[in-house]
Amino acid sequence: MLALGTGLVAMRPGAVAERQRIAARTQLASVSPSSRHDVDYALLDARLQKLMQRPTMVGLAVGVVENGRITFLKGYGETLAGSGEPVTPETVFRWASCSKGVAATMVAKLAENGKVDLGAPVSVYQTTLRLPAGAEQRASVADLLSHRLGIYHNAYDDRLESGEDPRQIRQELGGLSLVCQPGTCWNYENVAYDAASEIVQGVTGKPYADVVRRRLFDPLGMTSASVSREGLMNSKSWARPHNAGRREIDLSDAYYRVPAAGGVNSDIKDMAMWMLAQMGEMPDVISPNVLNALHSPMVKTPNERRRLHMPPEAIHDAWYGFGWRSYNYGGHLIVGHRGGVDGYRSLILFDPKKKSGVVALWNSNTNQPGGLEFEVMDMIYHMPFRDWLKIDQNGAPTPETEESNDTGGGSAST
Repeated sequence: MLALGTGLVAMRPGAVAERQRIAARTQLASVSPSSRHDVDYALLDARLQKLMQRPTMVGLAVGVVENGRITFLKGYGETLAGSGEPVTPETVFRWASCSKGVAATMVAKLAENGKVDLGAPVSVYQTTLRLPAGAEQRASVADLLSHRLGIYHNAYDDRLESGEDPRQIRQELGGLSLVCQPGTCWNYENVAYDAASEIVQGVTGKPYADVVRRRLFDPLGMTSASVSREGLMNSKSWARPHNAGRREIDLSDAYYRVPAAGGVNSDIKDMAMWMLAQMGEMPDVISPNVLNALHSPMVKTPNERRRLHMPPEAIHDAWYGFGWRSYNYGGHLIVGHRGGVDGYRSLILFDPKKKSGVVALWNSNTNQPGGLEFEVMDMIYHMPFRDWLKIDQNGAPTPETEESNDTGGGSAST
């Protein structure tokens, strides 16, 4: 042990490990130009500059990871139209339905620790979720996390958006009719999906937002991340929501009331850190076993190519796992998600084997940046250039449709 007279004191092994962990996270959070090998960043930046000339765009933040390191973080446009306040890599946005991967990861971590049985009926965990004909006693936690509950898609999202209590809405889902038996078909949900936050809270005895912060965000070094409306508004720089006409709109709290489905906020750096963790770069927090459970294809998702406006030769298969989508893209298995709530959109897509991918956040009701993820993946795979962003084409962008969104209603969360 070092003598006190040297001005140093011995550090406990736990403190040493914590300091080493923080140093490792700090290194991962820094941009590494030396890791750039596949993406043409000059072309990417030029494409994004051109995208921002679209009349629907207000602010945008983009991050790229190559070979397990962050290689690009940049903000474009404004946090509020006409304000002159620039979007930077530290500007906080909403994740919308990209939040589902956080909830699924948290439940899978609890399952790894023996606190949750993914094969057990949802009813075991005493959530407020009720399904037709008592199907909550047959639908498993795995069915919940993979949208296989047997009810119609986006059930009662309209009631959530009108201000009703999601706990009451979840109980009234039992008054619907089953469209299939649980576990046998796929229909995207938001109100029902938030039973995942009730499972986390019931098992841990602590609020969902606190558990996610302590067990995921803090250990991963995601210092800007939060799961509340206040967390967004209290950020030093945060992007205001806009409609497709660049007019600021009210900040809705609807999907904050179903935090497992759409409640996460962060800046683009922290979203890139989240992607690194999902690539397996922080196994002390998210283990390989958890990642395998999350990303394994569970159920085929019909109409996915149409929703993404992709030709059949681009995506050969599409599946949903636990809070994550996966695709066979040109023979590569890639994992990701999109999201959207009123005034915000998001995307994440990556190749777990190559440890490369892209994240993006923007603050207007347009799906226009959708396609960016495939332009980046084409660069990563050295595939021929394709104008997935549709910014080199004449005429208006593809119109907004419900299939383009994943939250539901006019707000959407993918």
